[in-house]
Amino acid sequence: MLFALDFFMRRIAQGLIIVLLVALLIFTLLRVVPGDPVRIMLGPMVSPSVAEQTAKEMGLRDPVLVQFGRYVGQIAQGDFGRSFVRSAQGASTGGTRAADTFNAANRASVIGLIATAVPYSLLLAGLAFVFALALAVPIGIYAGLRSGKWPDRFALYLSSIFVSLPNIWLALVLIFLVSAKAGWLPAIGYKGFSYAILPAIVLAVELAPVFIRSIAVSVSGNLMEAYVSVGQIRGLSRSRMIVFHVFRNSLIPLLNTLGIQAVGVLLGSLFLIEYVFNFPGVGLLMINAVFQRDFPIIQAISILACVVLVVVNILVDFAATTIDRRLQY
Repeated sequence: MLFALDFFMRRIAQGLIIVLLVALLIFTLLRVVPGDPVRIMLGPMVSPSVAEQTAKEMGLRDPVLVQFGRYVGQIAQGDFGRSFVRSAQGASTGGTRAADTFNAANRASVIGLIATAVPYSLLLAGLAFVFALALAVPIGIYAGLRSGKWPDRFALYLSSIFVSLPNIWLALVLIFLVSAKAGWLPAIGYKGFSYAILPAIVLAVELAPVFIRSIAVSVSGNLMEAYVSVGQIRGLSRSRMIVFHVFRNSLIPLLNTLGIQAVGVLLGSLFLIEYVFNFPGVGLLMINAVFQRDFPIIQAISILACVVLVVVNILVDFAATTIDRRLQY
């Protein structure tokens, strides 16, 4: 109990520092890159004087550290701001308004937009993990138990093929063959669970090679540990040693891989695949916000993604220390 309390307090404190540094970096970069979001909010025909007045009223001309301090204070109160571009009804209104100033009350809440998109991303990521693990666990375990033999080589070749497939190319191929030609599954947008299957398969193909090699290497390495021979000398059968000891110790590298890959999917491939399939998740929201220079949405998603990174790594490390108590020291 004391170890768990100390562990979480120490890691949460470290995580808060990381999140603040990442938030400051993202916040600063968004304000030094070329382009003025006020032009997008009010339209390209707005006069320079009105644009400058609006920017000052919104605090966009204050020093970056002042803006960041104000933003952190808002986040502490649970307020991630309002979109620069999207209306309260969710539609994009940048540059189409007749008013000559920015009215935050008419713009969508950032946290509301994210809350609407998160379930779709969770569905897609969860389904991808199920597909990837369903393929990787049996292949990885069998390859690890037959290290150096044909199952191990088969796992290596399959992983190499999957790694070599660009996810955008695979997505377009599946859309063309499975959806457009065969008509087996829908591909674009979301009108039901079936719309998540194709993008989840693309993500699973990217995840599976890492899981396969991680499981195979871990199982193979544990089989060569001294405790396996000692257990058999004491009368435990090989199958019992494998099921109750080798597999358990092999979970630690898999947990670390799952933690890293979960964040990788959220921060990388998930965003891209959602955009290709026009899947209404956080990734599509983020990419559209980047195109529209919608600072509040970009900042909020970046910070929340960093929080997910920190939380997942804390939970994975704690689970690893629970499985193997030697890691506590």
